[in-house]
Amino acid sequence: MITSNGYTLDESPARLGRLDVVPAGERGDREALWQRLRRDGYLFLSQHLDAGLVEDFRRYYFETLAPTGLVDADGAHDGVDAGGPVDPALTRRLLFDDIVPGDRYAALTTHPSIRGWFQWFLGDDVHLHKRRIIRHTRPGESGIGTATQAHYDLVYLHEGTDRVLSMWIPLGDCAVETGGLAYLEGSHHRVMAQERAGTLRMPAASITADLPSLAEDYDARWLVADYRAGDVMVHSAHIVHASTDNVDPRSRIRLSTDIRYQRVSDPIDWRWQEHWFEGDGL
Repeated sequence: MITSNGYTLDESPARLGRLDVVPAGERGDREALWQRLRRDGYLFLSQHLDAGLVEDFRRYYFETLAPTGLVDADGAHDGVDAGGPVDPALTRRLLFDDIVPGDRYAALTTHPSIRGWFQWFLGDDVHLHKRRIIRHTRPGESGIGTATQAHYDLVYLHEGTDRVLSMWIPLGDCAVETGGLAYLEGSHHRVMAQERAGTLRMPAASITADLPSLAEDYDARWLVADYRAGDVMVHSAHIVHASTDNVDPRSRIRLSTDIRYQRVSDPIDWRWQEHWFEGDGL
């Protein structure tokens, strides 16, 4: 049973499917990748990053937050949930003062395997939005707002180009049961059509937490995957996506980051040029 924000997804073939991995033969073919991105709205690049690079950052993140009570003392290196209360003030300080603006996070998000890939794919010098987001979700958290609700990124990036690309990076293995990202199949075509027609009504933030109803509205499938450390997802600003609930049986915390790259020659949303912090209004 797959849930998101407490809602149970319809697992019938018409409403649930699997994400398609980019075949090895297309990985170096830029035109083929663009055709796939335009068609599907996403690129699932398996093992794009060195798994050790990702696991090293995961270890650093949870060891940094260990004093908050978030992780089990014996499983801090792997992000095993301690199961008890955490110190929210200390969590905010360590996250927003140390991790987010720190060198380790910068090195990960500008790694040649990421920045160099975007330069190649976009065919231009690129700009990384300074506002980069790290999310962790503890196992057993449920209810509205615990998992990422359904949304498309253009809602948050409407002051710049609509050609900005997001990269979602699971920081460690992230199966469906650990709260991986899900995409609403083909939804970017409807969003772009509404945008062209001038009928696109951008919600204030998320569209809904009710993923099953949204799938019925779009007559589409939610696409999911069991991600491994090193996998990345690149997606357009128009495709609707969300995350599933973390019900990991090993009590592992779901950790991920989402970052955004674009061509330097395209308009840049000025609001995204400061480090992410709680209450930044975006």
